[in-house]
Amino acid sequence: MSTLSRRQVVQGAGAVGLGLLAGCGRWPGQAPPAQIARVGYLATNEEPARLDAFRQGLTELGYVVGQNLMIEARFAGGQPDRLPTVVAELVGLPVDVILVRGTVPVRTAMAATTTIPLVTVGSEDPVAFGLTASLARPGGNVTGLSSIAQQLNGKRLELLKDAVPGISRVAVLWNPANAGWQAQMLKATEVAATALRLQVQLVEARGPDELEGAFAGTARERASALLVAVDVIFALHARRIADLAAKRHLPAMYGSSEHVEAGGLISYAPDIPDVFRRAATYVDKILKGAKPSDMPVEQPTKLLLVINLKTAKALGLTIPPSLLLRADQVIE
Repeated sequence: MSTLSRRQVVQGAGAVGLGLLAGCGRWPGQAPPAQIARVGYLATNEEPARLDAFRQGLTELGYVVGQNLMIEARFAGGQPDRLPTVVAELVGLPVDVILVRGTVPVRTAMAATTTIPLVTVGSEDPVAFGLTASLARPGGNVTGLSSIAQQLNGKRLELLKDAVPGISRVAVLWNPANAGWQAQMLKATEVAATALRLQVQLVEARGPDELEGAFAGTARERASALLVAVDVIFALHARRIADLAAKRHLPAMYGSSEHVEAGGLISYAPDIPDVFRRAATYVDKILKGAKPSDMPVEQPTKLLLVINLKTAKALGLTIPPSLLLRADQVIE
């Protein structure tokens, strides 16, 4: 498989694994050296490429792991109910600041500390969900970069229709267990579908055991295409979702390029490594004395359109040349 780039694109991140933190470890009870910044990293899933991008951003700002930086990474193993335990570990160290991936983890962290600064990445609408008082002046111990999934779903439907002009009925795979922010996303999707003269059919899956049934639902509803909502469960099972879409002969649009790399057809999403590198600037400013309450929340500005031509061929689709020219990355 080769990749053709038309503008600057993010290359596949190198393997990270345990080697990333080799210089960050310490013996139990051993105090860190003076003047060393201790930065926490919290996520539901272990995503090495994203942690690597964050570390790269810190490196570009002059931090060196083992010299003036220690990264304490904690993951919940894909189980949100374990988040309070791993948050407690970070708070108990303690750390100077925590980078938090996602809305549920940051809310868990907020319940554990009101004093340690939290830099959030990928949280949807931080004001609506009570993470910050406003985008311009957060007002508490949380700031960072929010997601813009709601606003993007209209564009995703438009691009999906451009890729497969004959579609009329689109199934939307969503997770009711994440109903808080996904409800807003679904509303925005239905508004966009009406404008594009597309019918929307919701199919739900709360976990991997429900995916097969959800895809069976797309067949019953005679869906001609699929939109997969942004969700941590779906990210964990990207390969399986791509395989199920192929089995049902469904062209699918995703909210993350990782799905396309796993075999999905097309994605339109923020440049995730760029977002995590940008998050490093927030951490740097906080370590130098800035208050998260005064640091405006940003939204991603760099968006990538990624198309998998191998998948298109397997589906019997011919992607319009005009759309290929707009793509940031084409996988074939």
